[in-house]
Amino acid sequence: MLDFSTYSQLLRLYADYAAVLDNGEWDHWPEFFLDECVYKLLPRENFDRGFPLATISLESKGMLKDRVFGVRETLFHDPYYQRHVVGAPRVLADDGERLSVEANYAVFRTKQSKLSEVFNTGRYVDVVQRTQEGMKFASRICVFDSEMIPNSIIYPI
Repeated sequence: MLDFSTYSQLLRLYADYAAVLDNGEWDHWPEFFLDECVYKLLPRENFDRGFPLATISLESKGMLKDRVFGVRETLFHDPYYQRHVVGAPRVLADDGERLSVEANYAVFRTKQSKLSEVFNTGRYVDVVQRTQEGMKFASRICVFDSEMIPNSIIYPI
């Protein structure tokens, strides 16, 4: 059984993660992860069938930092705002060091002078590790529900 303090820390991790992305604080995003980590964005069909093909696949904090550099310096795109709505995390396993966690998410996108739209929905399939600095993601797999996605996903989900 998960104690209140641990669950409270987990809720804080999820809330802070969403806030950093919603506020465009890209440099802070990699700090939610261990140095050796996995971040993937892939369709539900591929995840359910065990297919490795992902829309985005990053395998270390260094690769996450490269993605941030790309967002800031090299990618040309129409800027937009994101707003994450994340469901309560559901802890599936806890071995004392790592937790297996899932949470539903919806990301809304708003371009300047346009109406907000549902941008991406799905679930996070996470492995969260306890560290001296607090909880960090060892793995975050964003499994999106629809096979149809906008022609580009710039910002992290």
